[in-house]
Amino acid sequence: MDKASTLNSSFIKATWIWNPTAIIQKEHELLSFINKKQLVNIWLQIDQTLPHELYQQFIKKAGQIGTAVYALDGAEDWIESKELLQQNRLMAWLRDYQVKSDKPEWFAGVHLDVEPYLTEGWTEDHSKAIHSYQTLLTKAKKDTESMNLVLEADIPFWFDEIFYENHFGRGNLAEWVIANTDRVTIMAYRNQASAIIEIVKNKITFAGNWQKQLIIGVETDYTNEGDHVSFINKRETDMNHELSLVANYFCRQPGFGGLAIHHLDSWKSIGY
Repeated sequence: MDKASTLNSSFIKATWIWNPTAIIQKEHELLSFINKKQLVNIWLQIDQTLPHELYQQFIKKAGQIGTAVYALDGAEDWIESKELLQQNRLMAWLRDYQVKSDKPEWFAGVHLDVEPYLTEGWTEDHSKAIHSYQTLLTKAKKDTESMNLVLEADIPFWFDEIFYENHFGRGNLAEWVIANTDRVTIMAYRNQASAIIEIVKNKITFAGNWQKQLIIGVETDYTNEGDHVSFINKRETDMNHELSLVANYFCRQPGFGGLAIHHLDSWKSIGY
């Protein structure tokens, strides 16, 4: 293994798992991959129809190899649902799950992937959509704190170009999300180190100022947004080289919390 790959492996901290049935169908393979990559956190999609026992068994086994599991969920229309119905259902499910589980089977936190800019409301009533998003995260923080869970959120790299002025105050949306959650993952979907560094450095500074840590997420899945966005057509060693440059650039900054790969299935499919 080359130096870049070795260095990078110590900085890759997390990945998304969008297919929860994988913990049933491919549990051993999944845990072997997680262990090989020495992942600290797994963001695992919640399917509320699955029995608690399936999550309990997987979380316990992941914990035995040093990996914490976070409950992953969210969709753009969550901000439009009456009284935050979908999020409230998730929190109720989690509360019930935690109560009925032993400590080694607990989720470590909640990882929300809510993208309000994909709704029609983002265009039709921008200020209202932003306010609804802030309301959702504020409620999520209250709910997770009541369960002693960490709250994380995914945001796009351009949120620092969005500003708000409402009863939450006035300021930069990226900084607001960083300040009002425990940890943020920025979707820095570029496949060159220089581009990744450029689009995240402001947010790393925000995170440091708020004594938080920001995780830099990169893409390995197909996208129709251009060849510069994903590592899908590159080797993993090439990706590791670029990410090692990113990690070296930010590693001494207090706001840097590591790297994440989106997502596990596509990461596994790229060539070494």
